[in-house]
Amino acid sequence: MSDQQHWHPQTRAIRIQHPTTDAREHSVPLFLTSSFCYPDAETMRAVFADEQEAYIYSRFSNPNVDEFVQRMCALEEAEDGFATASGMSAVFASIMAFLKQGDHLLSSAAIFGSTHTLFSKYLPKWGISYDEFDMRHPEQLEKLIRPETRMIFLETPSNPGLDIIDIKQVAEIAHAHGLLLNVDNCFATPVLQKPLLLGADLVVHSATKWIDGQGRVLGGIVLGKKELIQEVYLLCRTMGPSLSPFNAWMLSRSLETLHLRMMQHSANALELARRLQQHPVFRNQPEKVKYPFLETHPQYAIARKQMRAGGGIVCFELPGGLEQGQRFLNELQMLSLTANLGDTRSIASHPASTTHAKLTEEERLAVGITPGLIRISVGLEHVDDIYADIEQALRKSAG
Repeated sequence: MSDQQHWHPQTRAIRIQHPTTDAREHSVPLFLTSSFCYPDAETMRAVFADEQEAYIYSRFSNPNVDEFVQRMCALEEAEDGFATASGMSAVFASIMAFLKQGDHLLSSAAIFGSTHTLFSKYLPKWGISYDEFDMRHPEQLEKLIRPETRMIFLETPSNPGLDIIDIKQVAEIAHAHGLLLNVDNCFATPVLQKPLLLGADLVVHSATKWIDGQGRVLGGIVLGKKELIQEVYLLCRTMGPSLSPFNAWMLSRSLETLHLRMMQHSANALELARRLQQHPVFRNQPEKVKYPFLETHPQYAIARKQMRAGGGIVCFELPGGLEQGQRFLNELQMLSLTANLGDTRSIASHPASTTHAKLTEEERLAVGITPGLIRISVGLEHVDDIYADIEQALRKSAG
């Protein structure tokens, strides 16, 4: 067989597979088992004593989960990974495996709503302090580092405002202070951005989004160096937020088309963003349409430097605020109204009243979530049809 190290990433995402059984199946079967058996007592003893490698229990590891992890490691160019039941369990594990009472976390302010809740509401209960900085002003970052700071957490592009920060620059700051850099790469996926190659120590994903790509299952993953992932593994095998074999099997199959899907999502999104900037609502204020690969994006140069394409999310700000935003959603005929993203089907949402509703108005405005902000997860329908539905909703909701 060819040397897998020389294969292109999209080839490895297809051809890395769990070894076949005696049936010599072409597609990897489901291993729906909670535990695994041993030929004799001595083998069982050796496995539990870590003297011999073998599967023990699906909360720890499972063939389907291992295949998904190996494929994700190949795409992110990571030494190791641990898959979790959801994206938020991956975020939680990537933090709590390394922080303890008295430690300090420094995070970008523009992050997913549930991540913000975890940091602001729950970390203080466990004696972990938290500060945030504005990604649009990265010069703030170093001033906020304390002696007890242990980690910097980033989400780039951010959810939902699509703010971008230079990962390599932040990695240099983090490592100069002996800190771990943890990057949520959900919006870009490893097809478009590889934070580990830019200096990050850990990468987290909500595999529920673009990695699944069809809105079917939940999943998450933490990736990085083997010694760091070992800490995540030890925490998760005790806590139990493990990815199910079935969901892992689904997600692993999805990785086989991730490259094709992300490039088409990105192409559709860029075309949609350009057309929206020419729409009468935005023609005089093109900056109200936000997409990383638009020249009007404030961090356009950084996005072009560290991303292969701009991803599948487009945001725009309606002048009529909350009322127009709700009218716009109600006028859509094809786009789905749901809190998910990363689907083959285009999705529209209103972050201020849904995914980020638990933030205060001041917190939302600080990261660019205005009452009229609309987030579009651009799907794989024909871009003419996506634009036509948005255009008619814009026209009907105006005034």
